[in-house]
Amino acid sequence: MAIKALAWMVRAFDAPVYCYHEIVHNQLVVKRFEDLGVIFVDDIAEVPAGAPVMLSAHGSAPEVVEAAEAAGGYVVDAVCPLVTKVHHEVKVRAHKGYRIVYVGHDGHEEAVGTMAVAPDAIHRVESRAEVSELPQFEQPVALLAQTTLSHRDWDDVLDATRERFPDMWMPGRSDLCFATTNRQSALMEIAARCDAVVVIGSANSSNTVALEKLAASNENTRVFRVNDANELPSDITGTVGVTAGASAPEELVESVIARLDPANGVEEVRITDEDEYFPPPRALRDLLFAIDSFATFAAGGSFSDRPPVNDRTLAASVALSTLTAG
Repeated sequence: MAIKALAWMVRAFDAPVYCYHEIVHNQLVVKRFEDLGVIFVDDIAEVPAGAPVMLSAHGSAPEVVEAAEAAGGYVVDAVCPLVTKVHHEVKVRAHKGYRIVYVGHDGHEEAVGTMAVAPDAIHRVESRAEVSELPQFEQPVALLAQTTLSHRDWDDVLDATRERFPDMWMPGRSDLCFATTNRQSALMEIAARCDAVVVIGSANSSNTVALEKLAASNENTRVFRVNDANELPSDITGTVGVTAGASAPEELVESVIARLDPANGVEEVRITDEDEYFPPPRALRDLLFAIDSFATFAAGGSFSDRPPVNDRTLAASVALSTLTAG
């Protein structure tokens, strides 16, 4: 959703379009947008007044959203709906007087943005040791998490927090992102069969690193994390598993498999079908409707007969390649 949303922004506005933080943690995606005139910033104050700006999928602190809107430009918040869910839970639990134990990586954009929702009520941890160092709260305790954690990181801290605070509150539905947990489950299905595992994605991608660690837990398997096919070593042999971080475009997977050139073909292991769809942010939907209506009017077409803008069937990798080709 976030990649497609920024692609729509690039089409709708003259360069430069600004983006607060990397839209997703993938070097190829970020570089491609930079080549199209997108400027990524880590301080919202770097965005000139009136300039179009997108806020990244990882979620932003409330004061960042307010500053972006106050600057007077067109603002699109491409925060992942799953992150929005965690932000809402933080706000509600803090309002009810809970102390929030938040499992997240130090310095990660998602964790920083989530903690800023209720900074006086939240305590970040990412290990059993850090859970043991928490004070014995007098208030009720709630446990929430960064969406891109690995199964193992989450389960280990979950057990430790339950031991410390057996009456703690947890959401009825897991905070962990289905796109990352599905990949981890699929990797666990194939890892024992592999002589080597290639993980496609960037080093600053939390869910990519989680896949790399999971593959490395099988001590007889060689593990390689690569940004693209050019980083593959030449001595990979045997049965090779290939997986990718959630923000790696499909073309990267295809190019890695082509470079590996498997002599005995490719077996695709599928553990589930993902049919979830996140529509573009509301501000962008309104913009797309306006652009579509203007184009129809300018061409002399009929408003009643024009086909709708169909974002659902457009893959992010196609949106990126189309921009590059254009």
